[in-house]
Amino acid sequence: MIRVPCGLLLAAAASAHVMSMSTGDLTIAGVRAHFELRIPLYEVEHVTRPETTLLAHVRFAGARTQAQSCRADTAAGAYVCDADYVFRSPVENLEVECTLASVTVPNHIHLLHATLGGKREEAVFDRTFTRATIRFHDPSAGEEAVTQAAAGFLRALGGPVQWLLLGALALAARSRRELGALAAAFLLAQAASVVVVPLTNWQPPPRFVEAASALTVAYLAVEMLLLPRAGARWAVAGAMGAFHGLWLDVFVVSTRYHAALVLAGAAVGQAAVVAALGWAAARIALRRAVPVLASALLVFGLVWFWLGLRG
Repeated sequence: MIRVPCGLLLAAAASAHVMSMSTGDLTIAGVRAHFELRIPLYEVEHVTRPETTLLAHVRFAGARTQAQSCRADTAAGAYVCDADYVFRSPVENLEVECTLASVTVPNHIHLLHATLGGKREEAVFDRTFTRATIRFHDPSAGEEAVTQAAAGFLRALGGPVQWLLLGALALAARSRRELGALAAAFLLAQAASVVVVPLTNWQPPPRFVEAASALTVAYLAVEMLLLPRAGARWAVAGAMGAFHGLWLDVFVVSTRYHAALVLAGAAVGQAAVVAALGWAAARIALRRAVPVLASALLVFGLVWFWLGLRG
């Protein structure tokens, strides 16, 4: 008998932000630098003493803090921290350590923009990548392509919710052919969101996207439980992909990366995971446990929806 780790699913739902992101801007002039950290207000509600904790988890090697302050910008829905630093010597390469994911949520992403002498570089941090060296030089086209595609790959697989979405697709597929159709619908809809949404003036609130994503997961679970022979599951997979694409669009806009490169990296990672999960499900005869797993997925979706509405 297969035991479903419901506790893990509920824990994932409790922190089910598809994308938790903060941004930082570091401007360096000689041995002095100014840093501004912006993070959504709802992300700091459970952080102890955010006025000191947040900046303590973003560190620049060789820098001494001169002044720092934090405030809530309610109009922008953000918590903003400013800090001034002095380096021991003029900066050429910048060593950065960021551990914000340890004090916010496990799938938190911090996007750092650093500017020196007119040159602007970026670094992306999460719970697995906490250190980076920023080199202020003009990267080649190949370096940019690899960096941006790798960032898309990592963002698409950056947390438990992303893995659960892909796992739901693998579980819903009743054949290899249908697995391919579900994956294709998910990826195409995801790409459509990233391409089309910037052409409109629509900026969906995070709570709406969270709630809608949760409902698509719950509906897919209901289909598996009550409509085991229902067709057009690809439409539900497309809806899941469209909502996930909204979060990728936020990442693309924030990083100013090329959407095509980010989407390519994300698609490679997602397709590989769906294929691996589908193969594993077939190998261990997981189909017999579909009702139990679908029930757990339904509970996850409903809890995620409820928590998303509560903010």
